[in-house]
Amino acid sequence: MAARYSPCHNPGELQNPRTLSQLNTTIVDCRRCPRLVAHREGVAAKPPPRYQGQRYWARPLPGFGDPDPRLLLVGLAPAAHGGNRTGRMFTGDRSGDWLFDALHHAGFANQPGSERRGDGLELRDAYITAAIRCAPPLNKPTPAEIARCEPYLLAELRLLSRVRVVVGLGRIGWQAYLRARRALGESPPRPAPRFGHGAQVRFDDGVTLIASYHPSQQNTFTGKLTRPMLRGIFVTARRLLA
Repeated sequence: MAARYSPCHNPGELQNPRTLSQLNTTIVDCRRCPRLVAHREGVAAKPPPRYQGQRYWARPLPGFGDPDPRLLLVGLAPAAHGGNRTGRMFTGDRSGDWLFDALHHAGFANQPGSERRGDGLELRDAYITAAIRCAPPLNKPTPAEIARCEPYLLAELRLLSRVRVVVGLGRIGWQAYLRARRALGESPPRPAPRFGHGAQVRFDDGVTLIASYHPSQQNTFTGKLTRPMLRGIFVTARRLLA
């Protein structure tokens, strides 16, 4: 049974966390979106047969990785039976299989896959976050839900001051980062950048944004995104950081 919705944390209540640990504690406690709370807890209460008996995380997911990175990845949201189950973004699902393979290939991860927290995965000079911290129904968050989550991304960007390359995983991740820059007072580029796999935007502060198709099964099963295409994104990121 889903817990009763009780609002907590609005943009003014983050109180400028001084560390990622403080911010992540706030994120994990958030219950601001009743639809997302009901969904994340509902799928945990009735998992598919392959996950019967497993205890789901069923809470919002904080970002994870190197706490002082130069590479930032901005995704869409946790998967209902991936991150919502394991408690870590892109962990324990097919999207993560593709993403960690590509990160490992470019030297940003110490191993090419991860099935659960505590399995030895370490990100090097990279941090993964998302526009939405709870698994949304049909992987489609509403604009209002995206807006409620934005303060967490803004707080991360303030704390991750060494970031020089950002990869937007999917159109929502790409747009979330562009909106966050505007919210932080950065002038938007002109003309407005268009999303497309491999597209790049270099900002006046030296940060480069790279677009990538999201490694969802919808994209990987159809061949819209191939392993060489995804690996190429992070090889490009490595070259830019060099």
